[in-house]
Amino acid sequence: MRTSIATVSLGGSLTEKLTAAARAGFDGVEIFENDLLASPLTPEEIRARTADLGLRIDLYQPMRDIEAVPEEEFARNLRRARHKFELMRRLGADTVLVCSSVSPHAVDDDALAAEHLRRLAVLAEDFGIKVAYEALAWGRHVSTYDHAWRIVEAAGHPALGTCLDSFHILARGSDPKGIEDIPGERIFFLQLADAPPTAMDVLQWSRHHRCFPGQGGFDLPGLLAHVLRAGYRGPLSLEVFNDVFRQAESGPTAVDARRSLLVLQETVRPLLGEAAGLAAPPPPVVPTGVAFAELVTPDVVPVAGLLGALGFTRTSRHRGKPVDLWEQGEARILVNTGPAARQGGTALAAIGLESPDPAAAARRAESLLAPVLPRRRALQDAPLDAVAAPDGTELFFCAAPRTSAPAEGEGAPGRPGLPPELPPGLPLWTDDFERPDQPEQNLPDGDTETTPAPGRVMRIDHLALTQPWHQFEEAALFHRAVLGLSGRESVDVADPYGLHRSRAVTSADGSVRIALGVGPAPMDDGARAQHIALATDDVTGAARRFRAAGGRLLAIPANYYDDLAARYGLGEEELATYRELGILYDRDGEGEFRHCYTHTVGRVFFELVQRDGGYRGYGAQNAPVRLAAQRAQGRPGR
Repeated sequence: MRTSIATVSLGGSLTEKLTAAARAGFDGVEIFENDLLASPLTPEEIRARTADLGLRIDLYQPMRDIEAVPEEEFARNLRRARHKFELMRRLGADTVLVCSSVSPHAVDDDALAAEHLRRLAVLAEDFGIKVAYEALAWGRHVSTYDHAWRIVEAAGHPALGTCLDSFHILARGSDPKGIEDIPGERIFFLQLADAPPTAMDVLQWSRHHRCFPGQGGFDLPGLLAHVLRAGYRGPLSLEVFNDVFRQAESGPTAVDARRSLLVLQETVRPLLGEAAGLAAPPPPVVPTGVAFAELVTPDVVPVAGLLGALGFTRTSRHRGKPVDLWEQGEARILVNTGPAARQGGTALAAIGLESPDPAAAARRAESLLAPVLPRRRALQDAPLDAVAAPDGTELFFCAAPRTSAPAEGEGAPGRPGLPPELPPGLPLWTDDFERPDQPEQNLPDGDTETTPAPGRVMRIDHLALTQPWHQFEEAALFHRAVLGLSGRESVDVADPYGLHRSRAVTSADGSVRIALGVGPAPMDDGARAQHIALATDDVTGAARRFRAAGGRLLAIPANYYDDLAARYGLGEEELATYRELGILYDRDGEGEFRHCYTHTVGRVFFELVQRDGGYRGYGAQNAPVRLAAQRAQGRPGR
């Protein structure tokens, strides 16, 4: 279906908004009146600009406080409307939005409202314009979509129809099923917006906290299905009032907006079938594991020291690039000292995701507007597709490495997601790394290559990525939609300087966990730290080994352990061990969680985690203590 976006949904000048919408792939725009009034372009120039960009002006809005007012005031409204209709003719717009009145002079008289709207439609028809009447959720006398439709139906003029707005319908808790009783040809326009659950006044909620579909709590797929069953075939248009979006760059916001509409159409399509004309991106390919995390660094010495103390071994080097592979169990860390690493401190720059079908995962990502990244590749290098996440993190789609040939009809051992039909000769990313004849051995005391001692790192448990302040919702939708991960509820935790928001996205089996976070204030340089959590079966042993190898653990205040004793009744010996090593503890109805943190190198730190039972969280209640401890030690810790 055609897609459109209201200019009020984007930041910048009208020209910047139009350009962003066109580049994101929208078919049309709603011109918000304030954007036109503030533009130095004439209506004819705006019309030409939109046409040059391949856009159509689908709607001009809004006209306010028109109906059910005293006759002398309505006469003034008609004079105002005539001016707007002349302006719209110059713009090339053929539909105007009229909101239900909030005027203190409006009266509760549906017959009068219908008569006024009919007279407005008669005037509009002379200009070739249609009037779409919308019920504002805070309208003085008309505040529901079914009430607005009854007035339109009573007016009985072909140039008068209704505009349905998902926010105004769902914010009031109205049942959208009744939409199917409205003839599709009388639904002149559809505006879509999501919103987070809140107890806020509905007007403030609407003006400041709308978001794109899939980023809030509304059942937009259900509403859209009702609208399409009614026979509506106009554009799907976004009207999102959001303070953050309007302060952000218009280009990325427009891409986020259109991605949300593609995902919404994909969700609704199974309910209605192909005849509805909805978008059908390639199906999601859920990653089956983390292949690697890549650090870029201008100074390899502190990074190597940290990895060595954690028990990692530098096993190989890329045959054509200054990239080393460090391994421990199934955890793999790449350390890149190439030119890009010299632009800043140590940072987590890329994540490799094991995929049952890397090519299909890349097609999915590209169809949902993820930027495909160019890659300098030698002829013998494994073909790796990569896309950029909203925060710039590179995501590589990797075939899972095999340890031996699978039996017929089976996946690779320990890698159930790897398709058995994968050609034996297919290059894997690990083939690009050459192992020396005698690789460095960095095994802690008591370990052997074949029998690691308890407390060794087994795999990457999760990755925590701090987002630019204006891209948190975009990142959550991106990782769910592009990667097929499931989102958890957003969590707010106290930071010494405000609130820190976090939302995890995971695969069903927990093999891929990514915690997305955003701090309490805008980042000047995006430099708040990321971290890599490493899974172990014995966090106490892992912490002792790390410290014995010269590593520094984050010190946790004694007050935390006094409170821990009161909350959980842990034994004195256990508490003493946690206090000594800076281990934090959490428990839920499914299991227990123990974790501790290293100091930060550049913008990266590591976390050692031990999950027991069915614990699926991330120790969120301990985050304020960790953040404060990192602040105290002079690191941003985000």
